[in-house]
Amino acid sequence: MDNLSPEQRRRTMAAVKSRDTGLEIIVRRLLHASGFRFRLHRKDLPGKPDIVLPKYRTVILVHGCFWHQHPECKYSSIPATRQDYWQAKLNRNVLRDQKNTLELTALGWKVFIIWECEIKDKMTFSEKIHQLLSLRH
Repeated sequence: MDNLSPEQRRRTMAAVKSRDTGLEIIVRRLLHASGFRFRLHRKDLPGKPDIVLPKYRTVILVHGCFWHQHPECKYSSIPATRQDYWQAKLNRNVLRDQKNTLELTALGWKVFIIWECEIKDKMTFSEKIHQLLSLRH
């Protein structure tokens, strides 16, 4: 059961940012400290990727597990209220992600997806960053 009124819930959801999120900033700081230079949210690429490494023809998508429905993840559950609405909305997000990834790949870009839960798990995040660092060689 939702403990918030519809107006409180609306304000809470309206405050969710789509760019410059805390997760993105963590990834950007680590990349910058590792010597990578990048562009943010390039409008000329499908889906305006979160981080673009033009030199390596690579994009990094930082996905929240809930909003992008990370498979098998504890953070990707559907809310108990208005399930039809949420299921449809989140399915559209997943389909849009798939479409953008296919378009980016077709244009010759490598696509790295970093999930929220991977950032929270230091070992998994470290492995992901090592994959990115290997681009420099």
